[in-house]
Amino acid sequence: MIELIECIETLSGGEANISALKATEDGVRVTVKDRSAVKLQDIRALPGVASAIFTSSVLKCTFTQEKGGHMGQYHELAGEILKNVGGIENVKSVRHCITRLRFVLKDEKIANDDVISNLDGVIQVMKAGGQYQVVIGAAVDDVYEELVSGYKVPGVGAVAAGDEPEEAEDGKNKNVFNMLMDTVSGSMAPTLMPLAAAGMIKGLLALCIAMGWLAADSGTYMIWYSIADGFFYFLPIILGYTAAKKFGCNEFLGMALGAALVYPAMVNLSASAEVMGTLFEGTAFQMSYYNTFLGIPVILPASGYTSSVIPILIAVWAASKLERSLNKVIPQLIRSMSVPFLCFAVMAPATYLIIGPVASMISGVLTLITETLINIPVVGGAVVGMVVGGAFSTLVMFGLHWAIIPIMLNNIAMLGYDPLMAAGSIGGFVGVSQGLAVILRTKSDKTRNVAIPATISQFFGVGEPLLYGIQLPSKFLFVQNIVFSAIAGLVMGALNVHAYSMGSAGLFGIPTFMDPTGADTSNIVFYLGTLAVIMVIAFVFTMATYHDDGSYLGKSRNKEQA
Repeated sequence: MIELIECIETLSGGEANISALKATEDGVRVTVKDRSAVKLQDIRALPGVASAIFTSSVLKCTFTQEKGGHMGQYHELAGEILKNVGGIENVKSVRHCITRLRFVLKDEKIANDDVISNLDGVIQVMKAGGQYQVVIGAAVDDVYEELVSGYKVPGVGAVAAGDEPEEAEDGKNKNVFNMLMDTVSGSMAPTLMPLAAAGMIKGLLALCIAMGWLAADSGTYMIWYSIADGFFYFLPIILGYTAAKKFGCNEFLGMALGAALVYPAMVNLSASAEVMGTLFEGTAFQMSYYNTFLGIPVILPASGYTSSVIPILIAVWAASKLERSLNKVIPQLIRSMSVPFLCFAVMAPATYLIIGPVASMISGVLTLITETLINIPVVGGAVVGMVVGGAFSTLVMFGLHWAIIPIMLNNIAMLGYDPLMAAGSIGGFVGVSQGLAVILRTKSDKTRNVAIPATISQFFGVGEPLLYGIQLPSKFLFVQNIVFSAIAGLVMGALNVHAYSMGSAGLFGIPTFMDPTGADTSNIVFYLGTLAVIMVIAFVFTMATYHDDGSYLGKSRNKEQA
């Protein structure tokens, strides 16, 4: 171990270039004066080094296990996936969401889709949003860890500050939609499950209030509510961290920008200060302001930027560009202090004066579009619910549901609720009914062995095993799921069912449809009632039509195709 640290010290430029060196539980952290003097690739190639990445001026090295240790159970699977995506030299970066490895490859044509799809432990391979997605399921965390630690694949945040990310050879990174999807998934995915857990606690607390089990002023309620509402309230700080890792800049810079957006004195400005002036007076864009920065009006939303998503993502992206530029021009002797100072000094006012108002306009437009469509007389809510309900499973299949999640969060921040989540959650519950029917109807042990764990997984919100293992191979089950989800979405849209906080799919997402005040239980009743009816219909229909040979409604697909 000592010899390895000495090698890292030498390759980092020696004592003359090292400000501090600290051993950690799994490796070592080296603070350097001049990053250009560090031979990063040579350090990564050292025997015993699992990974080596830069975060600002700090080199973080993790070591492999000592001799006598053992490889993780997913080490071989990770190695096979890596080999068949073209090896580490073809991987720009990899990250993961709840069920998928999301590779950014230099050349997707090199990847062997068929081999990867047939690996034991891989559910499916998808290509969407400029990413090469390998669907793993619940074990995705372990496979990702093996890729990053065991095989030294560059993971989230592996692009060092000061280094420009490479452009894909085929120009995919220049596609605006692909860039947007990559940004949203990379920034939002790490927060989604904790956000859903906070939403579930919030919903359960609302149920306790409605049933008279807790009082809103009790210490028990207040402590649980502080984590449930606090996570969402301070979301800009959390997204500041994840977005900074995604854009490859200093994580604390991102968190600082998020903290500035939710700083109490600024959040309460509209309530505590007098109006100093009005912009665009007499027009539809009339806006009052309560303070100025160097004489420039500071325009704020009524509730500030708490719970917002779009402003912090844009702010951190801009900050990452500024940080890279400053790292290139500022002498290394004063870089460690001056770069954060200048980033803070420039980005805080830029976020409040330019990025925040622009992002607020974008948020307002998204909310306006949603409300306008839903409020179309008679049919608006029903049509939106039908489209979202019917399309959501397909979006999940291609990993494109990330395009809707920020809109849902934005609706909650702007309106206090989201009208899209109810319809989007239906497909999973329909899938549970289908899975149960397949388990009872099938005569194939192989199909049953796939259906049982996949249905359980779907019940708790992870749908890929059922989607790729049962529904898509059948085709008819997949189409059936779309149709039933669209019908139930139509009903929920017509009844104006909505979620009050972000939740997971499946069982644990149900409490998010409970009114937080506990005063109105009709929303949760309509939601559960619609789910119960459509699940019974889906179960009965699947029981009546499913056959292992692919026939349905008395017709054989094979005969029809012949």
